[in-house]
Amino acid sequence: MQDKQPRVEYERMLAGQSYQGDDPYIDSLRAHASDELLKFNHSADLGRAQNIIKQLFAKVGQDCLVKPPLSCEFGCHIEMGDHCFINVNVVILDGAKVTMGDHVMIGPAVQLYTASHDINHLARRSWQTFCKPITIEDDVWIGGGAIINQGVTIGARSVVAAGAVVTKDVPPDVVVGGSPAKIIKQLEP
Repeated sequence: MQDKQPRVEYERMLAGQSYQGDDPYIDSLRAHASDELLKFNHSADLGRAQNIIKQLFAKVGQDCLVKPPLSCEFGCHIEMGDHCFINVNVVILDGAKVTMGDHVMIGPAVQLYTASHDINHLARRSWQTFCKPITIEDDVWIGGGAIINQGVTIGARSVVAAGAVVTKDVPPDVVVGGSPAKIIKQLEP
């Protein structure tokens, strides 16, 4: 990666503003993540694979396990607390920060999307993108195939049912499910 490239579009991306996704500096970050994910996803040695994730992600706490294959856009915007688990085939579009607390469990084929595009078709023609962070608090379990959209916070100890599409914040101590996800059950804190 070249550190001397202008970072105007990258700074816009991190600030949640509309940015050009084909910016050369942003592309260099994506290319680095792709190279590291290729090694991770094809490693037969689980210990080596975890070391790759520790280099790729911004933070990986103690006793975490990420199972290949994994797809992410940058990696450097992902933070995991302690004792977290990410199962197979998870997709993380991390144009904004993705933060996981402690004891978070992510089921297979979960998708975390910080990125979106304008709903106006003319604005979409220029591929402008904007990103908002996703926060997953302590002890959350996200079931297989769930989709978490940009700007969402999932409250501590909550459960996202398999296949749910989460479009807005989830309070602590609930089970949510459906599309769009709604509260199904209150849990004991």
